[in-house]
Amino acid sequence: MNAKKGFTVIELMVVGAFATLLLVIFFIQKANIDAMRRDEDRKTAINAMFYALEEYYHPKNGYYPESISEENLPVIDPQLFTDPLGVNMGVEGSSYSYEAANCNNKGECKEFTLRAILEKEDNYVKKNRN
Repeated sequence: MNAKKGFTVIELMVVGAFATLLLVIFFIQKANIDAMRRDEDRKTAINAMFYALEEYYHPKNGYYPESISEENLPVIDPQLFTDPLGVNMGVEGSSYSYEAANCNNKGECKEFTLRAILEKEDNYVKKNRN
């Protein structure tokens, strides 16, 4: 009886299907982990802006600005005004927003809301505490 060495076509197809399944699972999980990392980056940026407004801007000036930027919040890294997808705050499509409220005609506001649109969770919102 001749014993042939090697794999059958069926065995190769099963191994190929299994490898494909593992690759699909890997890339789906990688996409989820990347989205969660971007969400954490967004939360970090919003928290930095929030604490800069509460601990630096408001005590120094007695009010909140009508809009925020690198110029009026110099205490934080300017790169934090750009979301993880590369869109600057205040530009259409940015996942960050700043909304001032109860402002006078000088642009001095009593309230604000910072918001980040997240991919894997509900929006992340921080409101003034003063």
